[in-house]
Amino acid sequence: MTHHIVSFRNANIHCYTEGKGRCIVLLHGFLGSSEVWKYIVPYLSSSFKVICIDLPGHGKSDCIGYAHSMELMADAVYAVLKYFKIKKCVLVGHSMGGYVSLAFAQKYSEFVKGLCLFHSTAYPDSEEKKKDRNRAIKIIKTNPKLFIQPMIKNLFSKKLLPYLLNELKLATEIAMQTPVQGIIAALVGMRDRPSYLPVIKYAPFPVMMIIGKYDNVLPANILLEQCEIIPHKTCLFLEYEGHFGQLENPKFTGISIRKFARNCFLHK
Repeated sequence: MTHHIVSFRNANIHCYTEGKGRCIVLLHGFLGSSEVWKYIVPYLSSSFKVICIDLPGHGKSDCIGYAHSMELMADAVYAVLKYFKIKKCVLVGHSMGGYVSLAFAQKYSEFVKGLCLFHSTAYPDSEEKKKDRNRAIKIIKTNPKLFIQPMIKNLFSKKLLPYLLNELKLATEIAMQTPVQGIIAALVGMRDRPSYLPVIKYAPFPVMMIIGKYDNVLPANILLEQCEIIPHKTCLFLEYEGHFGQLENPKFTGISIRKFARNCFLHK
């Protein structure tokens, strides 16, 4: 594992790399960091060069402003790819990282060989969800812990949680280290993001959706419907997992992503 700092808009973006060969980029979700991929990376780095990026305001990356739009975060990913002189990659985005991946694919499609939406969606926030984001911002400004702890717990399947206390601890520790400015900037960016349905509907590259049956954030039935509009699709349905498959079942999801990435680089 090699750590790097990439300059972007007078800020520092942290990432780490492992492995050699064709490139897979892993983008974490809201309140996450590159560390959430630690159990999956070994299944990928044996065959690929893996780049795990801390998105702006998360992990060891700097905050850039009051709002971190998905397009701004996509530009940060582009800066990292330019730094490593990457011409083509497979993007894997978990939750918010999926939104960033979609924004990247919309803006820099020539770099994309494949896209994996890992518990993520191309739909924008509903009006009710936007109100939830605004309420969350108010709570974060007064008591971040009150918001963070129950939210992280809700990402795990209730059926699996008793067996994943170490993983819950890891995810909670990562989330608690996220600065308030970074949390608010991400909430604003997610709230105001557009629909990315055209990106997956007309994607010239393969798209994979990883869906958890017990996802408390994005209902499985809605994601399964969304999967149907993708021309070159792979749908991985997790029978027991929630919204955190890379921690709930890293071996199965890691091997599945590796297979998908191999197919992406073979796709014409």
